[in-house]
Parts: sequence; structure tokens; C-alpha cells
Amino acid sequence: MSLDGIFSLALLSQTVRISVPYVLAALGATISETGGVVNIALEGLILTGAFCAVLGSHYSGNPWVGVMAAMTGGIFVSLIHAVVCIRFRANQIISGLAINILAAGATKFFLKLIFHSSSNSSRVAGLPHWSFFGLDRAPVIGAIVSDSLILAAALLVFASYCLIYKTPFGLRLRAVGEHPECAETLGVSVYFMRCAGVMLCGVLAALAGAWLAFDQHQFSADMSGGRGYIALTAMIFGKWNPLWAALAAALFGLAEAFQIQLQTVGVSVPTQFIQMIPYVLTVVLLAGVIGKSRAPAADGKPYPGEE
Repeated sequence: MSLDGIFSLALLSQTVRISVPYVLAALGATISETGGVVNIALEGLILTGAFCAVLGSHYSGNPWVGVMAAMTGGIFVSLIHAVVCIRFRANQIISGLAINILAAGATKFFLKLIFHSSSNSSRVAGLPHWSFFGLDRAPVIGAIVSDSLILAAALLVFASYCLIYKTPFGLRLRAVGEHPECAETLGVSVYFMRCAGVMLCGVLAALAGAWLAFDQHQFSADMSGGRGYIALTAMIFGKWNPLWAALAAALFGLAEAFQIQLQTVGVSVPTQFIQMIPYVLTVVLLAGVIGKSRAPAADGKPYPGEE
């Protein structure tokens, strides 16, 4: 076995593609928790986004309609989480887990109802590739600049950072996540800011689902595959900072790409152990970081003043 067969441009390109849903979902979780709302519902949002993307593309024949449908679905599911947690001050962890279970069951139900299959939908076309002065033919860079959602994910990393740290909206969002009482005395609507953070999270996580659907050209039952939970780990490892969260998400993407490459070159290790690599990395990083990272002070705490 040659190391050149593992560490190659193919590994880097695969890492970029695999990292996209992790990055988008981690950005969404970062924005939501910056405002003080824990969003465990990423798995459900990814599934909803993937299913709505396929549904919109299937009926319209236009993948961009699928992207819009995915974002709409993400907003709708996030609205449920926002109303339950912010308006009625329910436990945010339980609400998120309930949404994950609901999304898993609902997508399977409608998959059977619409596509007459309990496992896969009909195949749909992917998003068209763009050409930038021949850069689309370059290794690795070509995959980034030619794929719409990969390019969007890269831009959204910096847009999220600027939104949180460079805009009045971000200042208010951080204020309600750290000290909502003080923010309210300054005229900031805690209810509105927290709802806005949850909605943005829904859009980003749904885009992660749309990426999965268009990358595989179909919807598969439970295709999120734990990506939402890994994205939460990336957010914690990145210390609730969009840039660091994206880098952590890329690390998980590298781990998954690495295990795929190991299987491809035929390493003499049981396949099950190789497939464990991303999840073992998740546990190790959580164990090493969980006591060193500080979440926003009001993260996960309902605000009594919200009506």
C-alpha cells in the first residue's frame, strides 16, 4: 500500500465535497446558539432540506426551484422550533430531538406516498456547473469554483462571520445570547433576535440537505447520517465562531474522506474499524474540548420576559 494512494489531490477534492453539509449546518448552529437558542434539530433540518430540494426539483424540473423549496422547508421547521422554545419556553433539547424524530418519520411517509418507495426518490438533475476562466478544469479549485453550493458555502463562512461580528444585527444577536435582560433594556427585542437566529439556522441547515440531495441526485431515507450531530461538535470545537467552526467541520470532512480512501486502497483492517474514524474523532474532540469552550452565557436558557 502506498501513501500516495491515500494522500492525494483526490483526497483533498473529496474532503471539500464531504465538508459542505458539515460546514453549512455548523454555521447555522453557530448563529442560532449565538442568540441563545440550542438547536439540536439540525438532523431534522438537513433531512427536510434534502427532501424539499428533491420535491421542488422533481415537480418543476429546475434544481434552483429545489434550492428555494429546501430553504422554505428549513424556515418552516425552524419556525416550529422557535415557537415551541422561544414563545412557550419549552426545553430546547427535547424540542430539537422531537423535530429530528418528526422529520425522519415525515420524510419516509411522504417518500412512500409521492415516490412509491420507502428508500429512495426518483433521480433529479444536479445544479449546473459554472465556468470561471478555465479554473473549473483545475484540480480541487475547479470543484470549488464550478459547483454553486460549494462556492456558496465558502462565501457563507465569511458572510456569517461578518454578520455576527461586523454588523449591528450581529451585535444585538450576541447581546441576547449573553445577557438578554440588558439587551432588552436597550430596546432590543429578544424574541425577534432569537427567532431570526433560529430561522437563519434553518436556512443554512436546509442548504446542507439540498447539497446532499443534489450531490446524490436523489433523496434517500435517513440520508443525513448523523451529520447534524457532527456539525454541533464542530460548532463546539470551533468555540461558537463561524470561521473556526467551518475549519472544524472541514476536519471532520477530512476524516470521512480519509476513511473512504483507506477502503479504496484496500487497507488490511476490518471495514467497520475504518468506518468508525469520523465518529471516534467526534468523541475524542468533544472529550478534549467540552470543558474548555465557553458557550454564550444565556445559551439554552429561556428568557422569562419573552411574550
